[in-house]
Amino acid sequence: MKPYPKYFDKIRVRPDPEAEVKSHAPLCQWDGCKQPGTHKAPVGRMREGEYFRFCFDHVREYNKGFNYFSGLADGDIARFQKEALTGHRPTWTMGSNGSARSAPDFAQQRSGRAGYYSRMRDPHNPFGAGAPRQRKAKPLEAKALETLGLDSRATGSDIKARYKELVKRHHPDANGGDRGSEDRFRDVLQAYRVLKQAGLC
Repeated sequence: MKPYPKYFDKIRVRPDPEAEVKSHAPLCQWDGCKQPGTHKAPVGRMREGEYFRFCFDHVREYNKGFNYFSGLADGDIARFQKEALTGHRPTWTMGSNGSARSAPDFAQQRSGRAGYYSRMRDPHNPFGAGAPRQRKAKPLEAKALETLGLDSRATGSDIKARYKELVKRHHPDANGGDRGSEDRFRDVLQAYRVLKQAGLC
């Protein structure tokens, strides 16, 4: 019998596809590990874009205990989650706060290509950068303002002051059992609720 039969000539071993990667990878950063660090793991909060290099076993171990929010107060976590809904951009209710400015924790100055929009000239005012337009009250809002005895130019503080005055005057404890005054009290409450939901006060 031959020491190497003809069948052994046809045996081929497939090369390891990761052998090239492993040969160029840095060593695993886990203490005492000599394996190649072929997998990236995030360093942590406030160091986005930085990574540790671990082998497969140690990256799994690291990811089990990784917590992006470790050391952060519950209120800060809730704020982050709320801001994440809008991509961490300032928002306001549509149509109710057209002259609003973004919150102070967002940058007022833009850089790079986005800076163009901060410096954009608007000579003919098509974007409404000039004097603020007066908001026209919707029919339900106009009726609510009329119920309170105010016109469409009334500010939020005017509405609140008038509401407090009417509530004190028509409250059941103050009107001496007058049925008409109770109906007026109910109308005032409803009108104020409409204006509050519309964002006018």
